[in-house]
Amino acid sequence: MNRYRCHYLLSNSLKLLFGFLLFVFSSFSYSQTIAELHHELTNVTLSKTKSVLEKIVQTDDETNLHLFETMLAGNLYFDTSDHSLLVLEKVDGVEQIKDFYSAEVRAIDRSDAKKIRVNNALRTYLRASIARIQLTAKDDTVRKEAVESLYKKVDKTTFATVVELRSQETNKAVQSAMDLLIDMNDAQFNKNEQQRIAAINRLAKSLEPAVRNMLVTIANQTEVPKVAAAATQALQTIEAKIGFYNKLDTVFFGLSLGSILLLASIGLAITFGVMGVINMAHGEMIMLGAYTTYVVQLLMPNHIDQSIIVAIPLAFTVSALVGIVIERGVIQFLHGRPLETLLATFGISLILQQLVRSIFSPLNRQVNTPSWMSGSVEINPVLFITLNRLYIFFFALIVFAALLVILRKTSLGLNVRAVSQNRNMARALGIKTARVDALTFGLGSGIAGIAGVALSQLTNVGPNLGQSYIIDSFMVVVFGGVGNLFGTLVAAFTLGIANKLFEPMVGAVLSSILVLVFIILFIQKRPKGLFPQKGRAAE
Repeated sequence: MNRYRCHYLLSNSLKLLFGFLLFVFSSFSYSQTIAELHHELTNVTLSKTKSVLEKIVQTDDETNLHLFETMLAGNLYFDTSDHSLLVLEKVDGVEQIKDFYSAEVRAIDRSDAKKIRVNNALRTYLRASIARIQLTAKDDTVRKEAVESLYKKVDKTTFATVVELRSQETNKAVQSAMDLLIDMNDAQFNKNEQQRIAAINRLAKSLEPAVRNMLVTIANQTEVPKVAAAATQALQTIEAKIGFYNKLDTVFFGLSLGSILLLASIGLAITFGVMGVINMAHGEMIMLGAYTTYVVQLLMPNHIDQSIIVAIPLAFTVSALVGIVIERGVIQFLHGRPLETLLATFGISLILQQLVRSIFSPLNRQVNTPSWMSGSVEINPVLFITLNRLYIFFFALIVFAALLVILRKTSLGLNVRAVSQNRNMARALGIKTARVDALTFGLGSGIAGIAGVALSQLTNVGPNLGQSYIIDSFMVVVFGGVGNLFGTLVAAFTLGIANKLFEPMVGAVLSSILVLVFIILFIQKRPKGLFPQKGRAAE
């Protein structure tokens, strides 16, 4: 009994020891195998390269994708002295030889680097291997992008891999992409006519450009009448959807332009609508806000993402202070003389433009867009919403709401309304009208500065930036109803959308002319705009 037990324990101990040694050996040999295989890749002939690549695939090493992509692109080399892997890249037209693993530039002579050759058979194998690696990646986005990259062209081996992996896929987005690829294959190559037509009917729901191109080919080239008819019908359905989404895209760009017009004109609505001052320097307040953003980015070169947050209050402050100086220095002496006010502010706008040219030069300056405002949101394959325009749209609404709160819920707003309705009565009641005028003009100028921050994210900053929007701003204020903020809101978005609707038909310049003619005709019928003021304010 004891001998049997000792034998049993000894046997189990030997098994555990053997297993441990096998694990250690296999771990050690695995790391060696990768290095050895890479080394072997630099020594084998072209006919034996595929067998080495097959061994590399079995290791499932994380460098395999980079290795295969580099090799497929014809950029994989090795150092003839030690057979280490190299990557040849062109940077600004200059060739650089980098280490394959560290990506550090190697100081070796070009003649010492030898290319690892590939032929058509190897390219086919590499494409299939790259597709399998990407299709089995842990990241859902990588798998989906891998499937979508196959829409334009897919070989039989890769397609078989997609079909095989479809049953194992758990992510719905990746599943949909795989189903679409399978339907595209059936629509082109399925020998069963009914299944082919069924696949085409399912494809009619897709807006992928590759699907549309494929259906055009089927509709024009297939010799099966029913299949061609199904493809034509599917194309008509897709074209109708694309037309709908193109209109949505136009409306979005119209709202985006409207938000810019709102920001540019809302300050003018205060100075022109409430104070009755025709401020031709309003565009230069926008310009100062844009240049403030540029200067903030110069001072914060390593914090571009945060610079826009800093620039908003600074731009408001700079433009507001300049506006107060203009009001105290010039406009207060010209109350009740609108023509002289117009000429004086026009002169001030020229002075400000020249001042900016002297400081920053006449050349346009580029303001960087923060990373969180870059890129776009993909609604579907034909509709994208750019993030910077989306942020500016919501920003314009927030500014509008804040201005409403200031004018309706604060003592400044109460005084502004009192002075705008009856200046003499307000002065008789003890309101300091001169102070209210200065603050009102500063508020309108400050909001124009904020508009400059928003504009700097859409276009280059230059001395003439504000001039591009001053006419449109006046049109918005007049069309909406002088002194009515809600009228300014409606007018800005109406003119923005109208401009974008006319542009595809008649061009940008003629579109602006048509809008101007429309406003002139409209003002003939309704001289006080869309939302005329009522009560004492109208007097």
